[in-house]
Amino acid sequence: MGLSDASGPRDTQVLLATTETMQLRRRDYHVERPLLNQEQLEELGRWGAATGTHQWRTWLQCSHARARALLLQHLPVLAWLPRYPVREWLLGDLLSGLSVAIMQLPQGLAYALLAGLPPVFGLYSSFYPVFIYFLFGTSRHISVGTFAVMSVMVGSVTESLAPDEAFLQASNSTVDEAARDAIRVQLASTLSVLVGLFQVGLGLVHFGFVVTYLSEPLVRGYTTAASVQVFVSQLKYVFGLHLSSTSGPLSLIYTVVEVCRKLPQSVIGTVVTAVVAGVVLVLVKLLNDKLQRHLPLPLPGELFTLIGATGISYGVGLKHRFGVDVVGQIPAGLVPPVAPSPQLFAELVGKAFTIAVVGFAIAISLGKIFALRHGYRVDSNQELVALGLSNLIGGIFQCFPVSCSMSRSLVQESTGGNTQVAGAVSSLFILIIIVKLGELFQDLPKAVLAATIIVNLKGMLKQFTDICSLWKANRVDLLIWLVTFVATILLNLDLGLAVAVVFSLLLLVVRMQLPHYSVLGQVPDTDIYRDVAEFSEAREVPGVKVFRSSATMCFANAELYSDALKQRCGVDVDHLISQKKKLLKKQELKLKRMQKKLQKQTAASVCTSASNVNTSDGDIESNNVEDSKAKQASTESKLEDAAAHGQEDGKGPNLLTLKALGLSQPGFHSLVLDLGALSFVDTVCLKSLKNIFRDFREIEVEVYMAACHTPVVAQLEAGQFFDASITKQHLFASVHDAVIFALQHPRSNQVSPVLVTKL
Repeated sequence: MGLSDASGPRDTQVLLATTETMQLRRRDYHVERPLLNQEQLEELGRWGAATGTHQWRTWLQCSHARARALLLQHLPVLAWLPRYPVREWLLGDLLSGLSVAIMQLPQGLAYALLAGLPPVFGLYSSFYPVFIYFLFGTSRHISVGTFAVMSVMVGSVTESLAPDEAFLQASNSTVDEAARDAIRVQLASTLSVLVGLFQVGLGLVHFGFVVTYLSEPLVRGYTTAASVQVFVSQLKYVFGLHLSSTSGPLSLIYTVVEVCRKLPQSVIGTVVTAVVAGVVLVLVKLLNDKLQRHLPLPLPGELFTLIGATGISYGVGLKHRFGVDVVGQIPAGLVPPVAPSPQLFAELVGKAFTIAVVGFAIAISLGKIFALRHGYRVDSNQELVALGLSNLIGGIFQCFPVSCSMSRSLVQESTGGNTQVAGAVSSLFILIIIVKLGELFQDLPKAVLAATIIVNLKGMLKQFTDICSLWKANRVDLLIWLVTFVATILLNLDLGLAVAVVFSLLLLVVRMQLPHYSVLGQVPDTDIYRDVAEFSEAREVPGVKVFRSSATMCFANAELYSDALKQRCGVDVDHLISQKKKLLKKQELKLKRMQKKLQKQTAASVCTSASNVNTSDGDIESNNVEDSKAKQASTESKLEDAAAHGQEDGKGPNLLTLKALGLSQPGFHSLVLDLGALSFVDTVCLKSLKNIFRDFREIEVEVYMAACHTPVVAQLEAGQFFDASITKQHLFASVHDAVIFALQHPRSNQVSPVLVTKL
């Protein structure tokens, strides 16, 4: 009884599945329409060139509505703030802003250290740019401010242009930190101004698309390598070592070697402080992950660690008793604006452009992720302007270049943040710390800041798992990831990015030059054509060869397209044409020799008849003259026949078939080029297509094109591709149209070539 009850539902499911399959098979459709070439399609669809919209005309218009639209476009806060739902969103934004500020404080101090600057400048960079982005940004959830990758790029600039060795005091061989820090701050602020100018300029000319050349594997490989750079740069603070400043290619390797060599000189108190701080931070993060569902806000582990470490350092006297290096004096209040140093522009311009592109790439990628998740739009050009103004104005107030942080952005979203009001709240909280509370962190050990940086690298270091996933998904992307990572590790951040971009673009060109070429066959009882090598049921249409490329044809791959076409057709076209030309040339030489021989015979017969006229009597003379005239007439007729035959051979080779010449004929009479993948044509593509028509007609194969998009047809017309021999009647709406027409009109050798080409 139980078995029958159990088998009943299974049988019902099988019957339902079978019924659904049968219904799907019956859902076929039937379309009856005439064969359509391009001329007929244009006539049927009443094709006309699309009217171009001149956008530059709207740029030059001046009106109240236009001015208001420009103001709202470039100052988005005026568009969304008046419609801000206070009751629904204000509490979430306040809590989110407070949470982000709690993270921003330790990260600002730590990332300033990473940039080679005094920690207070990290607080400045956490205030000015954040508030500027609140006014000009379009993303509601990203948290702008200090970021590890940007900080290490700034640090590579400041430490290479202002190394410790340049500020050694002659008296005691110690570094003049005050003079060094002043120069480094000037370098970083000038760099920030240049980065801002690049970003604002690119945004105003709508160059936001430039970031599309940084693919996701490239960005992830680059940030992973940057995280390794960050990790290595913090080892000197973890072990309390004094390292020489290195920059340029292989600087990371030199730093690791020097750290290993100086490990016996490590300060034990500094190492213990860093380890304890790191363990506490990791435990708090694990606790947050475990209690995520039960906690309204994540526990501020960084803030607790900073406060606890500062109190312990002050109470125990870590600096004096154990030699632990501390942050030192943190001035209270804001600094006045300072103009950038123009004489530094020439040295910084290349690095500034690299930092501008990387910073924007990180910000826009995160912004689009959150926009897609919450259903709003991010304007990439306005984001570029907003980030540029944040860096430009921040640089005037002695900030270093910033971008957005993934960890803070996730916290801002998860704690209820809905708009950049949360960013404004966090920046105001940082302002209070700068004005009143900053000096309380003077005894904070630098090893704690280094531990904070290293623990926060967990997310980026986890990107090493991309290697396994990309190995399974796409090995070309894996190659881009690995080349980017290795180049950035070995050549430093600026040269590594340049090498990665150049490599990815070269790889794109190579992939365009090596597309998938295929010969198509018809799927039975359909108008669908697929690769015969991939679809076992697809069959080539007898007498018709259909060829397709998976990429567009242009100057980079036009020759490869022609070679692949001739190879896949199974006919050595070039050899066949050369053999045909050789045979025609032999026949032409033979004809000329025959003409000369006949001319000599004619001349000899004329001379003989003339001598006979002078020596014979009247009757004989008349007979000989008549005979000679007859011979001359027959000779002339032979010459005319030979000349006519020669004209057919020499001047009309299309009428002399391969079979008559004793050459092998192709196994098909028509060739159809599926040009559905063609997105544009250039002059090289036009010439290649014309050469394909010429070569295959030489071997008695007619060529047709199919599935061209309308813009491509317009470009073919503009390039004067169509003429008396290649008309729009050779171009069909679909591959099936072209195949059916080719079957109905096989190329005939008895028909004149004009009729064949003009159809």
